Amino acid sequence: MRAYLMIAGMWIRSTMAYRASFVMTTFGNFAATFFDFVAIMLMFSRVDALGGWSLPEVAFLYGLSGTAFGLADLVIGSMERLGRRVRDGTLDTLLVRPAPVLAQVAADQFALRRMGRVTQGLLVLTWALLRLDVAWTPPKLLLMPVMVVSGCGIFCAVFVAGAAFQFLAQDASEVQNAFTYGGTTLLQYPPTVFAKELVRGVTFVLPLAFVNWLPATYVLGQPYPLGLPRWAAFAPPLVAVGCCALAGLAWRAGLRSYRSTGS
Repeated sequence: MRAYLMIAGMWIRSTMAYRASFVMTTFGNFAATFFDFVAIMLMFSRVDALGGWSLPEVAFLYGLSGTAFGLADLVIGSMERLGRRVRDGTLDTLLVRPAPVLAQVAADQFALRRMGRVTQGLLVLTWALLRLDVAWTPPKLLLMPVMVVSGCGIFCAVFVAGAAFQFLAQDASEVQNAFTYGGTTLLQYPPTVFAKELVRGVTFVLPLAFVNWLPATYVLGQPYPLGLPRWAAFAPPLVAVGCCALAGLAWRAGLRSYRSTGS
């Protein structure tokens, strides 16, 4: 953590040297992600419900997914550049430094402008909470921060596992993006609009459903398509820990297999 914070701090100081540029790029990041929600609003201009979910309920899913993924992208999104380093051999320079390679790769080119995505997700989530008619109970209130933190952990695990795969594929950032950026887009819509085979895949194989689908159905009182028990809504912390542990093992295995470019 010390190495990560030092490297991230260096990039933040570099970014703040051009504050006008930082403000413009952050706003651009905010605006680009905001159009995703505009597309959802346009859908609801023609329909009253999507898969049995109202606009505030879909916005609730969107806000949770956007906030959790935005935090993960901010903290560890630079992992997607690992394939380029493996291909051109510049990863060697990180191996000889007295700091963990994972911390160096994760903090490399730390982009504070990604706060725009987090801010946009929080605004949509706040709007959804103001519009929803939910009978709040202590378990539901407790589940709100748990969803965001656990979702961030699950997405971080996907980033690390995808980076570990790039040790073998050398440049498979688009494959990784299919599960990270593609995953958050999938979670912005209710599970009822997807085939059950896909829902099973993101529940039992790549457990992205624990980011927002399962806990959100509990908070909103919606039935889950697979008929899982209600207590499964409180499993995201355990799923996040398990995913991070498996991603750590994959990272260690990938790093041990690295053989440089041979040049």
